[in-house]
Amino acid sequence: MKITSICASLILALAATSVPAIAEEFDVVDTREEFISAITGRELTRVGIRLEVTDSGVIEGRAFGTPVSGAWNWSDGYFCRDLYYGERDLGSNCQQVAIRDNTIRFTSDFGNGDYADLRLR
Repeated sequence: MKITSICASLILALAATSVPAIAEEFDVVDTREEFISAITGRELTRVGIRLEVTDSGVIEGRAFGTPVSGAWNWSDGYFCRDLYYGERDLGSNCQQVAIRDNTIRFTSDFGNGDYADLRLR
């Protein structure tokens, strides 16, 4: 698999897919406290991806064998993150977070963009 394909897969998994978000099925997370409660002690997973998002604002893990790192903060009801895939800077994005059962959905561009679903394990 080419590095561009891997980067594209990671970007899709962390911030976007080609399908617009449908939030009706999910409960939107409005506060940092709700988000922390959902992620504490759990991994966020998807095929080829395992991430830990800590309550102290750190993102660590691996995607398709490459390290993923970053930082996040909660701002005005959104999960705002800076992300690196290996040495590649994937940039900043503020995302709406919503949860249904053990699935957490991140919708890019303040909830107006594409979404990615990850499992909470």
